[in-house]
Amino acid sequence: MKPLTLNFRNKAAETIGDKQVQQSLEHVYTGFFKGRLEAAGDTPEWEELRDKGKAIKDHTIAHLDYYLGMLADNVEKNGGSVYFAENSDEARQHIIDLAHARNIKTIIKSKSMVSEEMALTESLNDEGFETVETDLGEYIIQLAGETPYHLIAPAVHKSRLEVAELLDDNYKPGDRVPDATELTMMAREKLRGVFARADMSVTGVNFAVAESGSIALVTNEGNGRMSTTVPRVHVAVMGMEKIVPSIQDLSTMLRILIRSATGQRISTYVTMINGARASDEEEGPEEFHLVIMNNGRQNLLADPQLRESLNCIRCGACLNACPVYRKVGGHAYGWVYPGPIGSILSPVMTGLK
Repeated sequence: MKPLTLNFRNKAAETIGDKQVQQSLEHVYTGFFKGRLEAAGDTPEWEELRDKGKAIKDHTIAHLDYYLGMLADNVEKNGGSVYFAENSDEARQHIIDLAHARNIKTIIKSKSMVSEEMALTESLNDEGFETVETDLGEYIIQLAGETPYHLIAPAVHKSRLEVAELLDDNYKPGDRVPDATELTMMAREKLRGVFARADMSVTGVNFAVAESGSIALVTNEGNGRMSTTVPRVHVAVMGMEKIVPSIQDLSTMLRILIRSATGQRISTYVTMINGARASDEEEGPEEFHLVIMNNGRQNLLADPQLRESLNCIRCGACLNACPVYRKVGGHAYGWVYPGPIGSILSPVMTGLK
């Protein structure tokens, strides 16, 4: 994705002047921010849990080469393949090559910020593959031709009317605006056929577990589970920092991530994937490929002042607490990662001076 950070002033002014978007951004505060506070308040050991999570991330980042090597070895022992990509171009081309080599026609995607770094959906469509986002928010912004507005709520800025116009080809001005349940069913109807004919999926990775060669996906819609069981080829993409040493560490990080992101005690789905399906299994992909991307992360690792940014678990909590983000929104920042964390990641990952 091409950075457009120099447009910040104009995009910020546009968003501040849009009453509908301002109302939507208020939900970031009333929903996510307050939800996190309530979830933390209901967890007596919350501060201890945060300290434990930081210690896990600090240790892992300090020994990153070791744990990445362990992860790669165990993924391959499980029957998968691992590709280390230096940058987004390498990662994107590797996935395109995989799809061409396997005569793929339809690709479904589950939510992934790393795939946004490489503009993967657009690139796959340009290569002739039917490529469809299956996360509801991501699907909405794909139809709108936009980029995600928030790390966990990509279409938080869209009104129900705007969503109805995107999902219903027959929707006319003045028609009754469907409620959220109706809109969800409209999207489900469109996506079911895509799931059925997809022969490749691309998902993100919330955490990879070094000791087992597993990846964990956290979702509330079930699209992640569909994406990893129906197509014959599954490609998972991750930044090199999205790794924990053990299953026990994963448990700690999931408790922090889910409470911080949505205010839930646990998400609807937590899916653990150990590679392609075994010979005695009836479901799952025939192939599993893990793409691990650098894309500037080594520069963060080498900088003592910036290294801690690799501890980010992409929960979006810093956006929800940020008064600037809550006024100017996500698109003003001009690249994949908005808000406080974006102000650190974007310049390094895009090479901005």
